[in-house]
Amino acid sequence: MARLQRAAPIGVPVHLLQRGNNRQKCFNFNGDYAAYLWWLREYSEKYQVEVHAWALMNNHIHLLCTPQLEGGLSRMIQSIGRQYVRYFNQQNHRTGTLWEGRYKSCLVQPERYLLEVSRYIELNPVRMELAGKPNEYEWSSYQINAFGKPSALCRPHAEYLKLGESKEERIEKYRVMSERSSDDYLLKVIRDSINKGLAIGDESFKTEVEKMTGRRVRSLRSGRPLGWRKQK
Repeated sequence: MARLQRAAPIGVPVHLLQRGNNRQKCFNFNGDYAAYLWWLREYSEKYQVEVHAWALMNNHIHLLCTPQLEGGLSRMIQSIGRQYVRYFNQQNHRTGTLWEGRYKSCLVQPERYLLEVSRYIELNPVRMELAGKPNEYEWSSYQINAFGKPSALCRPHAEYLKLGESKEERIEKYRVMSERSSDDYLLKVIRDSINKGLAIGDESFKTEVEKMTGRRVRSLRSGRPLGWRKQK
């Protein structure tokens, strides 16, 4: 089956996943993570992409962001890739590719799913047993969103700002939300959506996005189409 084209319309949040080639490590030292975040900030500003959440794992990255410029998301990732791969190869005396082909992405309905996807991303280090608690992992946005750590990179989405009138109220509500037990079905929905390049949201959101982009963002129904016997 042909893979879906990626869609990143202006103003619609995107969950992005990029893996190391053959799932090899793409970060070895703290300086590697810091370098990637430096370029993420630089190119997110240059190409007008608002970054809301992230988790840099040792062999892949998760981002939640909203492009505000046509084509800005892909140009941001390409620019970071060129800079970071050159840096990583020099640091490790290697050549060749680092990332596993093109990145994966899915569109996210803000009202119902944006905070859930943000929570999913920031809890990834805990699920991968890289930290006992999300605030113990340095290379995610959790300390910013849940504890108010200053950041020149993170741009809170409108849905995050709705959590409270003050910064203290927002971080408290976000932290409480993040500490509740994960819903297995929701985890599956988020994973399937990013791996298959589908939108995560209700049917009206998916219909709206398909009209906006002219691309399919939902899975096809399995099995034969209705009425196929009559058409033989």
